[in-house]
Amino acid sequence: MRPLWYAAGLLSLALGIVGIALPVVPTVPFLLLAAAAFARSSPQLERRILNHPTYGPPVRAWRERGAISRLAKIWATLAMGCGVGFSLFVGMPVWVVATQAAICTAIAAYLVTRPET
Repeated sequence: MRPLWYAAGLLSLALGIVGIALPVVPTVPFLLLAAAAFARSSPQLERRILNHPTYGPPVRAWRERGAISRLAKIWATLAMGCGVGFSLFVGMPVWVVATQAAICTAIAAYLVTRPET
């Protein structure tokens, strides 16, 4: 199982790195997945993520308290709203937009109820 966890960690880390350059791709959630996978396969890589000066604090805050920064909550909620709005704008079927809206509303509700850092 260890090689599978390691591969999952590398994939999540790669997606997190892509997220640094592309604003549509979230960085920290992928780093959370990478740290969890590396905890089971490579404690050294897990420590590197946790000790990173920029991305380590939000990963540690989530692990320790389930906390998300207010700015991250705002950006995530706005991004989801824009995504649903864009789907509506381009004329996606109503059932698709309604499904997106329902999923995004549930995720936003979860986000805003998390403690803040």
